[in-house]
Amino acid sequence: MNSTRARRPRAILRIHFHPAERTEDLYGQLLSVLDSISSRVEPLPADWSAYVDLTGALAYWGRDVEGLVAVVRLRLLALHGVQCSAGAGPTRSVAAIAADLTPPGAATVVADDPYDVAAFLRPRPATALPGIGPKTAQALARYGITTIGDIADTPLATLQRILGTGAARQAHNRAHGIDDRPVVPGAAPRTLSAACRFALDVLDCEQHHRTVLGLVQDLGLRLRTSGEIAQTLTLTVTYADRTHTTRSRTLTEATAHTPALAATARELLTGLGLQRARVRALALRAERLLPAEHTVHQLTLDDRDDKQRRLEAALDKAAARYGPGIGAASTFLRAG
Repeated sequence: MNSTRARRPRAILRIHFHPAERTEDLYGQLLSVLDSISSRVEPLPADWSAYVDLTGALAYWGRDVEGLVAVVRLRLLALHGVQCSAGAGPTRSVAAIAADLTPPGAATVVADDPYDVAAFLRPRPATALPGIGPKTAQALARYGITTIGDIADTPLATLQRILGTGAARQAHNRAHGIDDRPVVPGAAPRTLSAACRFALDVLDCEQHHRTVLGLVQDLGLRLRTSGEIAQTLTLTVTYADRTHTTRSRTLTEATAHTPALAATARELLTGLGLQRARVRALALRAERLLPAEHTVHQLTLDDRDDKQRRLEAALDKAAARYGPGIGAASTFLRAG
């Protein structure tokens, strides 16, 4: 009796959600749909996506990869009215590349076959490979390496001289379709979000800023009330045609302090250049939350920040007594 067993084909799904409006509750509900298909779901809330390992679920559902991906997409649309773009392949990196090039409402599936993987990867630009950013791509382009196929064909020793040992080996392996990273199941990291949907599309940049400052005030109060601090802020802008732009920034130090949150939020908004944009909705999300006791407060030579924190504490007490809406984030900016 032959004791060897054929390798079971891997099927990794990367799925991006495209709802009309993003809320923390909705993201959790979409993850529940994925959990009903496979128990191996890795949430990626920063860009409203997730990895799903479908390998074991194929036999249970009695479908091939294309059929099971279609089931996932249909359930998301039927239960929550949410379109998605999906990419599936034998590795995380192949699935990610497939998902990135797929428009909402469609799916791209790459079979777990060396020929199919090579045919899919080789024509893609080098920047499509996870881990290859613009600067790395520029360094490679100086040597005539512009596609994933070029990376695969370049001797590893040459890549190491260009990129360094670790980055070169990673790029070389992924260019050949080698990526053993597993899907790591887990709950979505806790976040807090605040959003405003306008009754009419808004062109006024000042109103955009006032709205974002109001969202900052809401988030700051909720963070302090729950005894948490945020390490990252993410701003999502929804336009009149329902498309989205999302930008994230890691805070200099994790905080729930409104002026610090407001400064970062304003930088995110200003960086988007919305002077001529018709904005339908704005959403701000505090991510990578930590208990407040992890706060590290940078000491300064003046007492301005201490005064702002005392003002903040007073406004929090007033909000607890009279309800939210007491004070404004702009108060702290003017005080500063």
